Amino acid sequence: MRHVFKCPLRWSDMDSFGHVNNVVFLRYLEEARIDFMWRLAREAASGAFTGGSVVARHEIDYLRPLVHRHEPVDIELWVAKISSASATFAYEVRDEEELYVRASTVIVPFDLEAQRIRRLTGEEKTFLEKYFDDRATGSGTV
Repeated sequence: MRHVFKCPLRWSDMDSFGHVNNVVFLRYLEEARIDFMWRLAREAASGAFTGGSVVARHEIDYLRPLVHRHEPVDIELWVAKISSASATFAYEVRDEEELYVRASTVIVPFDLEAQRIRRLTGEEKTFLEKYFDDRATGSGTV
């Protein structure tokens, strides 16, 4: 299963070439990830990710330029890999006609009080497994 986040495009997202700036795509991915982890995960499992998480790695492949428009772009997010102390999210930024970006993010659960990484809880793993799909990314990376 994939989580689909409708991400609005903002005029300020454009660069001097008239398309979405490459750095802005990381913000789009962040918005989808926050919606997934802070809204969806907590609706499904109230204790999921309440201890925090940090980004350990990003990979992004820019496939075609995305120009400003009034309709949102879809960000499809799914879980490509789960380990005891990390999860890899895969993404596609797309609309009905085009695929603009493929990306992945490795997140690491974080204990905010102790200021150190921690293991995924059983509740978090159970939630993530519902969105697990390694077929689209092969080995768990983009």
